[in-house]
Amino acid sequence: MTKLRKSARGRNCEIRIPSVCNGNSETTVICHLPGGGMGSKRPDLFGAFGCSDCHAAVDGVLPTNYHPETLSMWHMDAVFRTQEIWLKEGLVKI
Repeated sequence: MTKLRKSARGRNCEIRIPSVCNGNSETTVICHLPGGGMGSKRPDLFGAFGCSDCHAAVDGVLPTNYHPETLSMWHMDAVFRTQEIWLKEGLVKI
């Protein structure tokens, strides 16, 4: 498990989908952006802290009333917030 994946433990969800987010930091993991290709994922750097319900929603497993583009926008915003956290904590350096 990478240091970025480990850093998700106990974190607040950064995706925060209204009426979906369960707010349970015990379920937070790295939620990767789509597009890694069949059977692969993008690097952890392109992931966001997300609770189990928000993760399921952005992956299309949990049905919502939100348009897929809206879910993608929330996910991307969460990636930026997560990267900012990693930068502040020194887990990612530029």
